[in-house]
Amino acid sequence: MPRDRKIPSSEITPLSAYLRRRDFLALGAAGAGALLLGGHSVSGAQKEQHGAKLPSVKQSSYTVDDKKTPFGDITNYNNFYEFGTDKDDPARHAGKLKTRPWTVKVDGECAKPKTFDIDSLISSSTVEERVYRMRCVEAWSMVIPWDGIPLAEVLKKVEPSSRAKYVAFETALQPENMSGVGGFNAIPFPYLEGLRIDEAMHPLALLAVGIYGEALPNQDGAPIRLVVPWKYGFKGIKSIVKIHLQETQPQTTWSQYGGGVEYGFYANVNPEVDHPRWSQAKERRIGEVFRRPTLMFNGYADQVSKLYAGMDLRKFY
Repeated sequence: MPRDRKIPSSEITPLSAYLRRRDFLALGAAGAGALLLGGHSVSGAQKEQHGAKLPSVKQSSYTVDDKKTPFGDITNYNNFYEFGTDKDDPARHAGKLKTRPWTVKVDGECAKPKTFDIDSLISSSTVEERVYRMRCVEAWSMVIPWDGIPLAEVLKKVEPSSRAKYVAFETALQPENMSGVGGFNAIPFPYLEGLRIDEAMHPLALLAVGIYGEALPNQDGAPIRLVVPWKYGFKGIKSIVKIHLQETQPQTTWSQYGGGVEYGFYANVNPEVDHPRWSQAKERRIGEVFRRPTLMFNGYADQVSKLYAGMDLRKFY
């Protein structure tokens, strides 16, 4: 191996996994071997913390047949920098997040701006279970049974105007409860993300309020988060408190932090466009040993490619 070969960040074992040596031993030689070869399973290493059951969840046709990622992995392997940078930091620290009372303000270029109480929003909406692929920009993936409300359904309640070209999202900021705020190289918080209005109104775009029929765990973005399955996971902003309709493309946390060089605004999953520091051609499905080819638009090309007709897909990172 050439001495100057740089190992991409996506290949580096997380510090939390390295330090969990006793758990590796408990899993046995086979389990440990799978971890070293690129698979990852945390469901046996961390206690699963279940939440309240969601009432009246409707099964949706928007679902894939892929094997679902276990609840324990979904809730113990997360990126939520407000609670730390290790994958198990959110599970260890997000219990401090205050999720009640909780409101989501929707305003901007619309006729009927409104502030939604989270419990009233859930009870007055049809919550659907949708099994989606989730592809992280770090080249790992999951298959998650989300329970949520179509984003378009919420936006229609405020009646967007013709000037609403984009939708901006903002995460809660609770410095007293978020141990990672101010600790990740001065990343600007609150976390910000955005979509084009046609992306936001697409039937696949979801505001998730649960997984596996239970209320969304804090570490996964409680009480409400965005899920856009054809985009990289960092677009799925967590713990949303504000949605703003506007005419111009919104700032995002990553465009502020790094100029959008590594984490662009569109962020559509594209195996032909590499991250500046690693390939996106393959991914590591959590719980599996071998890497698998990444699908264009994360496998949702038939549903969403028309949104980008005539645009240069090579610039969609």
